[in-house]
Amino acid sequence: MTFIVFEGGEGSGKSTQAARLASWLTGQGRDVVSTFEPGDTKVGAQIRDLLLHGDAQLDARTELLLMLADRAQHVTEVIRPALARGAVVISDRYTPSTLAYQGEGRGLGVAAVEPMDAVATGGLVPDVVIVLDVPDNLAEARVVTVRDRLERAGDEFHARVRAAYRELAADRGWRVVDGSVAPGDVELHVREAVAHLFS
Repeated sequence: MTFIVFEGGEGSGKSTQAARLASWLTGQGRDVVSTFEPGDTKVGAQIRDLLLHGDAQLDARTELLLMLADRAQHVTEVIRPALARGAVVISDRYTPSTLAYQGEGRGLGVAAVEPMDAVATGGLVPDVVIVLDVPDNLAEARVVTVRDRLERAGDEFHARVRAAYRELAADRGWRVVDGSVAPGDVELHVREAVAHLFS
């Protein structure tokens, strides 16, 4: 099993680096499945629309439960089948996002969120979590003008999320990579972070 997750706040560059890593591994002849949360299933796409593009106000607990519903479907339909056939799975977001965004950002608490997430994942944990860390001001500058509901959550919320990633990474052994340098340099650091999986 090789399951790699990219994490970070808005504007951290995780989607770019996930795609670069997938391309590099595919070039080595590996079977790679690139995926993302929320929304990479038929059910998940509908949940994503509610979460990010709906105009209704969502309670923090509703947001959490929708995220977990998306994850349960994602694990069942995409991640576990790919791992079962021996593919490398690279996901743009997974459990760490929920701990950072809903646990800390929304104030629900990591201790409360984590057991619920374990139900959604069926206990499936990644081999490596890569957190792309960038300063708050750079992250803000990178976010597109047209923003979804979470991207519009405000500076204080996103500062809490980025701080949560740093703290959680230190506690849980997630690999922190400086996302503020040139993309090519970030890519090399990412490769170093996952090299042990392919040696």
